[in-house]
Amino acid sequence: MNSEEVRDYCLLKKGVEESFPFDKETLVFKVGNKMFALMSLERQPTSVNLKADPDWSLELREEYSQIVPGYHMNKVHWNTVNVDGLKSDLIKKLIDHSYDLIFASLTKKVREEILL
Repeated sequence: MNSEEVRDYCLLKKGVEESFPFDKETLVFKVGNKMFALMSLERQPTSVNLKADPDWSLELREEYSQIVPGYHMNKVHWNTVNVDGLKSDLIKKLIDHSYDLIFASLTKKVREEILL
């Protein structure tokens, strides 16, 4: 997947908004005003920071050299995923997981508003 494909997939999720809160190159995806993905539009190869369950993060980092502790993020809860060499199904699964973690952390009221 390239950065455009990652962006398009993130935007398919319900209630997702994109913005550039940090600078003109770091695209941030939020649901319920909480971040679930960050991606540099300038960095090559394409990489995206995604939230993940800490135990699964350790497994992913051991199995895939393209998945490392999150750059400028909490290293326990975030991974930087260099998409080169990874199957798009895995990248989508990681995006889904990050989105689902953040969505589940939202209040019931906010979740219901997003689903309607």
